[in-house]
Amino acid sequence: MIRAVICDDEKAARNIIRHYIEVKKLPIIIAGTAENGKDAWNLIQSEKPDLVFMDIQMPYMDGFEVISRIRDCKVIIITAYDSFEYAQRALRLGASDILAKPIDFEQLGQAITRAIGWNFTGNETTDTILAYLYGHYNEQIGLATLADLTYSTPSHIARVFKKHTGKTIISYVHKIRIEKSIQLMKEERLSVKEAAEMVGYQNLNHFYKYFSQYTGMTPAAYMKQKEMEV
Repeated sequence: MIRAVICDDEKAARNIIRHYIEVKKLPIIIAGTAENGKDAWNLIQSEKPDLVFMDIQMPYMDGFEVISRIRDCKVIIITAYDSFEYAQRALRLGASDILAKPIDFEQLGQAITRAIGWNFTGNETTDTILAYLYGHYNEQIGLATLADLTYSTPSHIARVFKKHTGKTIISYVHKIRIEKSIQLMKEERLSVKEAAEMVGYQNLNHFYKYFSQYTGMTPAAYMKQKEMEV
């Protein structure tokens, strides 16, 4: 499950976000809420969420100061101020998206999708599995673990997952791993071997095999092509 916190001094905004997540049955747990900047920062430190909904105008410490301290989680800015300068500053600080109040359900859903990096399928079991895969893709993942997670059977989750994603669970894991490896080689400048190990491949030949299946070329050729496109 994706752990999230909501930091907003307006009760209505907090309720809207929580209601949307519950109605859509998204694999997101609201680990806590905060009504001012100081409490928001303390909450983030203690809960270590994957996703933060952050208001800008809050007592004691504004949202910009809080997100400037945040590491290793996605932030969706919620603001009543439709300002280009606000947007620029938020994006420079690493915010994934910016939503204007009053919060629109469709825009909220799109912002969550962009922040987590994958699309919800509308099927609760499949979405729960996807959330787990994106959080544990570099580990050994067994069907029994996923079955326990969704209170189901291995055969059922395999069938439902294939129906809603068009892929088997193991092929989807390889898809995530290769996407993450590309990101690591591009943004972190990791070597092929380093990226392969970071995403969960202990055998470099296996990495080359699945990289070729996913992209149609070797890692070196793929990265060279991307550099030429810039």
